[in-house]
Formats: sequence, C-alpha cells, structure tokens
Amino acid sequence: MTTRAERRPNHRLASLVEEAGFSHAGLARRVDQLGAEQGLDLRYDKTSVARWLRGQHPRGIVPILLAEVFTQRLSRKLSAEDLGMAGCRPDYAGLEYAAGPAEAVEIVSGMWQADSAHRPALVEAAFTPGALVVPSRDWLIGAADEEPKRADGIRVGGGDVAAVRAVGEAFRRLDNSFGGGHARQALVRYLDTEVATMLRGTYSGRVGCELFAAAAVLTRLVGWMAYDVGVHGMAQRYFVQALRLAQASGDRALGAYVLATMSRQAVYLGHGREAVQLARVAQQGALAVATPRVRVLLHAVEARGHGLLGDGRACLAAVVRAEQAFGQAGAPEE
Repeated sequence: MTTRAERRPNHRLASLVEEAGFSHAGLARRVDQLGAEQGLDLRYDKTSVARWLRGQHPRGIVPILLAEVFTQRLSRKLSAEDLGMAGCRPDYAGLEYAAGPAEAVEIVSGMWQADSAHRPALVEAAFTPGALVVPSRDWLIGAADEEPKRADGIRVGGGDVAAVRAVGEAFRRLDNSFGGGHARQALVRYLDTEVATMLRGTYSGRVGCELFAAAAVLTRLVGWMAYDVGVHGMAQRYFVQALRLAQASGDRALGAYVLATMSRQAVYLGHGREAVQLARVAQQGALAVATPRVRVLLHAVEARGHGLLGDGRACLAAVVRAEQAFGQAGAPEE
C-alpha cells in the first residue's frame, strides 16, 4: 500500500468513476458484491472510495476486483494499471489475464525470469481464490486471438517446437518419477532462456499456434511442480498464464485441461465452489472438441468439488457423467 507521503490524487480512477456514472457508495457496494461472489468478506464504503481517489491503493486482490467492476460497467477490458493502481502490482503479479498474445508473453516470461532468479515475491505469493473468476470467464467468452505470428528475432520452425515438446515430455517423466521438487528449477531455466526467446522470435501463424501450445504445456507443468511442493500461490499464477497461452494457441482442449488442473488445486485447498465453477467452465468451453478422456477428467474434478461442498446428489451426477464418458473412451493407448 502506498504511504501517505507518496499519495497523489488518482486522476485515472476519478475519470473512470465519472465515465461509468458510479457514486462513491455505488462503486464500493459493487466491489463488495463482486468480492462476495468470490467468497470474500469485503466491507468497503464511500469513504473507502474517497481514499482510493486520493491515491491510496487497496490491498490484495481488490485492484483486480475494481478493474473487473469497471470492465463490466464499461464493456471494455480494463486492468488495475488502467485504474492508476500499478503501484500495488506485486500483490497480484501473475494473476493478470493478458489482452492479447504479445502481452501474455511479457507476463509469463517475466514470471519465468523472476522464478529463475529466486525472487521471493513469487515464492511468497498467496493463493487467491477470488482471482480465478476473470481468467476462466475470459477464456470462455473472450474473442478468439488471431494466429500469433511474428517477424522479429530468431527464426522458429516446426523442428524447434518439436524440441520444446520433447523437453516437456522428459520433464513430465521426471516429475512422475521423482516429484515436482526434483527438476522444477531446471525447467524454469529452460523456459526463461530458451522458450522465452522463441516466443519473441520470427514464426508463421501455424508455428506460432504450436509454439504457444507447447509453452502452455510446460507452463502448466512448472505450475504443477510448484503445486507438488506446496507453493500454491506460484502454482496458481503459472496455471493462469498457461491458460492464456493455451487460448492464444487456439487449443480449447488444452485450455480445458489447464482449468481442470486449477480445479484440482482448488479442491486440495478447500475451495469447493471455485473448483466446481472451473470444471463447468472447462466443460462448456471445450464441448465441441473434448475427447471422451478429457470429459472423464472434467466430470471427475467437478465431482470432487461437489463432494467437498457436501452436495452428494450433484457429486453422484458428475460421477455418472464421468463413467459414461469413460465408457466412450475405449481402451488406453499403449
């Protein structure tokens, strides 16, 4: 939070309040309502808004909630930075859902770099259940990205993407055999030194889609490794960025798989309602492309969320859907 000496009137926020037609009390009430939808007990009022306009930065996830309130009211995507709240960025760095592929590369590569350098802010970041709604919503209803192609930097071809996939498979086997703590930092360094350079390189639209998908897979994996060793705030941030990379690739089934991973984490941390929401968003968003095996996973994670909430009927219904999908999946491949 900014100190009293550093505060300056927040003209960006004032302009948006005027444009949106919010009263101070009305804006505070909407932030409280949005927080309640995410399981947060917020009690802001018109005095709180007056302090924000004078330059005080609200704590934690509240800048994200404010940005979401204005996004809904003005029907255009806004970030906390657009509200003049860039100074509180460390509280939620990595939870942003980028407006486009280029911004997604900058966010995730910044995370890889910070992680590779062992910066404490990323390691110490808290898991924030309220930050799950915007990424999942934007993945579900956001406009499709154009194919991510670039004409600057090193040339990247299909063989380079195949190499990224092979590296990812090697790290996946290491994770399965020895656990996430064994090779996570090595994977982070590979992402930071190799994959980030490729994403900023020269490639066609087709190769770009494949590259973003491969980067999404590795980013989800490094998040899973963080989850495996109990660093849940970091894991959440990697999952959010993996989802954005998957969206840029155009691979809806991959995005659904990332959402299923996020749902599993939510269950593990005791957030059943969020787990169910994530699973259902994944089902809806990948309805046309999900294979029976993917549907098994999505219904199973939904069932776990219902079970955590104590909703036996909904849990059983999700289990039945998972069993039906399993019956359609056929024998596993060798």
